[in-house]
Order: sequence, then C-alpha cells, then structure tokens
Amino acid sequence: MKLSHPLLLTLGTLMLSGHAPHASALADECKLTLSQTVLDYGVMNRAIRANGPQERTLGERRLSLNLNCAQPTDMTLFYRAMAATAERFRFTGHGSYAVRMSDAVLDGQPVELGLISAAGQVPEATASSLLWRPQQAIVPVRDGVTAQGQSFSAQLELTAWAQEKALQVRDAVTWETTGLLDAVATGRSREITLRASFAPTACNVELSNGGLVDFGRLSKNDLNPDKSTRLSPKDLTLRVGCAAPTQFALVMHDNRSGSATVNSEIYYGLGLDHRSNKIGLYSLNVDPANASADSFTRLYRTDSTTQGMAWSTSSPNPIPFAQKSYLGFTDSAGSTSGPASIQNLTTTVTVDAVIAPTTSLDLSSAVHLDGSGTIEILYP
Repeated sequence: MKLSHPLLLTLGTLMLSGHAPHASALADECKLTLSQTVLDYGVMNRAIRANGPQERTLGERRLSLNLNCAQPTDMTLFYRAMAATAERFRFTGHGSYAVRMSDAVLDGQPVELGLISAAGQVPEATASSLLWRPQQAIVPVRDGVTAQGQSFSAQLELTAWAQEKALQVRDAVTWETTGLLDAVATGRSREITLRASFAPTACNVELSNGGLVDFGRLSKNDLNPDKSTRLSPKDLTLRVGCAAPTQFALVMHDNRSGSATVNSEIYYGLGLDHRSNKIGLYSLNVDPANASADSFTRLYRTDSTTQGMAWSTSSPNPIPFAQKSYLGFTDSAGSTSGPASIQNLTTTVTVDAVIAPTTSLDLSSAVHLDGSGTIEILYP
C-alpha cells in the first residue's frame, strides 16, 4: 500500500504532462507575422508655422499582417494599447496615433471587416476598411457573418500626430510607444513599436569679423584717471539663418563672468589686470530699425524674462542683450505674442566698452582687454 500511492501519483503526473505537448502543438499550428515591427516616423524639425494648427501629422506608415493556422480558426484580432481618444491611441504625453485595417483576404478571398467589443459578438460595424478603436477587435466578415479560416491577411496603416507644443524643443527628443496585436483564439501576439524624433530646426548664428572687436592700442593718456572712459562704439553684423521659418530668441552669456565693474545683466566683463583689478565692462546693443528679416517691412523687438512664458509688448526702441532675458523679433507692433517665425535675420550689434579709472588699475605693464561672450539661440 505504501508503494501504490507513489506509483499512482507518478502516473497521474505523467498523464497530465502528456497533455502539455499536445496543447503546445495546437498553439504551434498558428503563426502571426508582421512585415515590420518597428515604425519610425523619422525626425521632425521644430519649424513653427505662424498661426499653424494645434496638431501636426507625423505621417503614415504601412505594414502587412498575416495569420496562418493549420485548421479553420477564429481570426479575431485585438490591438492593445493605451487609449488617447475614442479612435486614437496614446503616443507619449503629447501625441496620438490611429490604426486602420484594410485589404483583408481570408483563405484567398477578399472579405469585409467587422468591429466587435468581445470575441463571439455580432459586428457593430462592417466595412472594407476600418479604424481600430481602443478596447475593440476586428474580425473578418463574409455575408454579414464573422468568418473563420486558415489564412488571413490584411494591410495596416498607422497615422501619427503630435501637438504643436510638443515640437517646441530645445534639445533632441525621441518618442517611443508600443502596441500589441493579439489573436486571442490562437494565443499568438506580436508587438509593434512606434518611434518619432524631434529636434530644433537647424539655425546658425554668425557675427562679422568672426565676432572679434578690436579697439586698437590705447595709452594711459587716452584714459581718465578718476572716472570711467567710454570708448568709441564698434559695430558688428549679426546674422541668423534657419533651415525653415522658426520662432527663436537670443540670449548672451558672459565668458568672463564676475569681471564687469558694474553688476548688471546687460554688462559683461573685460577681464582682470595683473593685480586682479576689474578692467571695465561692455554691452551689446540692438536697434530694431537696423534689423531686417525675410520679406518683413520692418521689425520690432520683444523680450522675455520668464524663459519664453510671457513676452513684453513689442517695441521699435533699441535694447541691450541681457544674460537672463530672451531677445526676439516680430513684425507686429505692440504685440505680446512673442517672436515671429523668421528664417533669415540680419541686424547691427553695437559694442560699447567702458574702461575703469586708471587709478584703480595696474598699468605698470600692458593690459589687454579680454572680454568674451557667447550669443546663444533658443527656441522658446
């Protein structure tokens, strides 16, 4: 008796394990394939269109689906992904996409497609081309009735969109999301990956003379001993060229931070003398009257101290470059909408330099003006 129980249990285990290969073999009788599993929508440059739509299409991508079984089988297909709307799926936080099935063929014959909410239901809608809805499945339909078969093929078209604000990026960004094609009756599924990249529009910033401003050789007698000396202004030409009309702003960075004789966002340092005394300061000034862009009749300047969240009323008045304030241009007077979309901009930048009183400097040997700054372009 003690031996009979183990033998019976062992036999039962063997019998149960004997069913597993049979079930696996049934599952292997069906095969679900896709012509591609990664759909890449490429790189979208941030080229903002003035008064453009709130949503922009990223394009369409197509793939082929094939479901083949050794025996006639229920061909119900679900597409499982997070819903964005009643007819779209979520493509990260600021995008969506739709999936459409068409050109369905069952066992060599064209068939209609039906939309159902659960396996075994009567189709709610029937057509030769159907938009896949979240939480619903698509089935082949023949003569108004859901049809089974051994071989099913169809074309899938995936169209993606992005909200316009999602394109306002300063750095490259890649979106990626996945959805699951699930042939529930066969136990087969395949994953689809959608990918899209976003990058700022290529804009180049150039200054004439390579950005070099030479005030020449100055002697001690050219400078005031007890008050600052303002040097004659020097002009540079600033050019911004973009691959497409783009909203942009400019901001200045002081590469000699802390060396200006006046602590202000609009003044930049000229370096230090041999005894670490501050040599002076300079500023960069822009007059919209000397600026031109594309086919605009005239330009106005606008600035933002909130990193592009809000903009000052556009004005024709000159303005200095600042370290914490964005500078932009628009063709609309009195506007608070921020920069206009510009492809090519040219403007004069006036450099004003001021030398500290000579009594505060060590001029026992030559002192070099060592100002250095960087103009950065931003996409607010």
